[in-house]
Amino acid sequence: MLKVAILDDYQNVSQEFVDLKKLSGKYEFKIFSEPFLDEADAIEQLSDFEALLIMRERTQITKNLIDNLNDLKYIITSGSRNKAIDLEAAKKRRIIVCGTEINFNPTCELTWALILGLSKNLKTEIDNMYQGYWQTTIGFELKGKIIGLIGLGNVGSQVAKIAKAFGMQVMAWSENLDLSKCKELDVLPCSKEDLIKTSDYISIHVQGGERYKDCITIKEFDQMKKTAFLINTARGPIVNEDDLIIALSNNTIMGAGIDVYEKEPLSENNKLRFLPNALLTPHIGYVTAENYSIYYTQMIENLEACLSGKPIREIV
Repeated sequence: MLKVAILDDYQNVSQEFVDLKKLSGKYEFKIFSEPFLDEADAIEQLSDFEALLIMRERTQITKNLIDNLNDLKYIITSGSRNKAIDLEAAKKRRIIVCGTEINFNPTCELTWALILGLSKNLKTEIDNMYQGYWQTTIGFELKGKIIGLIGLGNVGSQVAKIAKAFGMQVMAWSENLDLSKCKELDVLPCSKEDLIKTSDYISIHVQGGERYKDCITIKEFDQMKKTAFLINTARGPIVNEDDLIIALSNNTIMGAGIDVYEKEPLSENNKLRFLPNALLTPHIGYVTAENYSIYYTQMIENLEACLSGKPIREIV
């Protein structure tokens, strides 16, 4: 039987979306519901597995990890890309890498949950309601405000459409901004500097990786309006986390809504957890029953296709 490791099942829900018992005659599954302590721990625990089923970018599949898993033949990830996988190292080992489809709308929905939560001071008001208080803050309206989108791809475009419905002005910047899409969505293309200085809300929707690493640092925070809000539902390293903590601690900006972090899961003592103007969620932008159903169903389809010698949804 093929030994298959299901990684990153933090909520221990994979079996709710796929019946592993029906596949027990062909595969030997082991579910890992906790993060590995470090890469050495991952190598030790995964040493005799032939297939890894992984959830997004929760576990780094590095060259060192790949080179030390001698039995590994297949890596199957949720989503159509995963920057945590060293594809070059996998290719050299002739390991097949496959992905799945993904719904982008949940990330857009969470983006707006964070924007609305920040605008209406929901974190403070909800906490205060349970302590017996009433109307302790004053919120902001969205109509007429400027939202600057860093990235106008699948998620950014959806965010732009909803911003228009709220009566907001929309600006956008990225290194490969599609001007025709800006025209189609009635979005004003601009420079990064203009977006940073002008926007009331700055929402990030570009891919991770070296291109946008530290795209937002203390330099950008110092250029933002004192009343600005930053929202990041893309990738943690796009925003320098230490600088974000400084900016929020010093009230350089009004607040931030964050779903992604430099290192995940976020440590219990991370300073972000203790800042009143930080609205935090635990990387749940893609965590929906609908997406999980797609992920786990298609992961098994990919595995079956690989075993038949006809891989599908390959990532190269």
